[in-house]
Amino acid sequence: MEFKDLEIFQRVAEKGTITEAAKEFRYVQSNITSRIQKLETELNTPLFNRHRRGMSLTPEGKKLLTYCEKILRLTDEMKKAVQSKDEPHGKLEIGTVETVIRLPQILSTYIKKYKNVDLSLYTGVTENLEQDVLNHKLDGAFVTESKFHSDLVSHEVFQEELVLISDNSVSKLEELEGLPILCFSEGCGYRSRLSAWYKDHNKTPQKIMEFGTLETILRSVAMGLGITFVPRSAVSHMEQSGLIRCHLLPDQYSKIKTVFIRRADTYLTSSIEKFIETIEMNKQ
Repeated sequence: MEFKDLEIFQRVAEKGTITEAAKEFRYVQSNITSRIQKLETELNTPLFNRHRRGMSLTPEGKKLLTYCEKILRLTDEMKKAVQSKDEPHGKLEIGTVETVIRLPQILSTYIKKYKNVDLSLYTGVTENLEQDVLNHKLDGAFVTESKFHSDLVSHEVFQEELVLISDNSVSKLEELEGLPILCFSEGCGYRSRLSAWYKDHNKTPQKIMEFGTLETILRSVAMGLGITFVPRSAVSHMEQSGLIRCHLLPDQYSKIKTVFIRRADTYLTSSIEKFIETIEMNKQ
């Protein structure tokens, strides 16, 4: 059994067809088919159900996929472990919430210094990013501090103040209660803080509207569509321009930390080690 056979098996399982896997590996379809058949012969069991729409895993195939993911992940860690500590290279996949104000500075510093690292960035809400790090889909992520899984370790990036914002026609906090809340999907740390404030004051939002990007939320607030709860640093320019008005909540809801999380049990590769060093350097 070869590592390449396992890689091909994993890709066919993900894509569901020989054709798509062949395109990704730039192999002819017969090569992919023979590799799968070879693996099934070695294991003496069918790994896929073949049907008109493609291929789906058999119960034995699902078991193999679990082991396959572990083996290939360990293989990747093994390769990274022997990298030069001074010259990191390879892929680095990082997740982030949308409002990390210092992120451009951190990324710019890192990419300019370590040109051999292929860094990819993915955005999402805290809860989803935490799961992606736990499931080894991301090397690390910038998220809102919360009670993380015990398999994660966090590095503080900076502390911020969250503010309720509305358009300029609203002057008092009491006037915000009946307005729609504009926010990201469930799992967003800022949304959780605002929900806690409502709950502690025995209040229920009249309407919640979910959006996919921070820019859309802020523009909608400025147009009077509703209110949102975001870091003050993300809206200071809008406040200074008179586009929105900021309303303060008590510290227990508004004081919040952005942290960088990673799995505690994975090998600290040179690329992620240098990334953490870059974060620490940009905190000063």
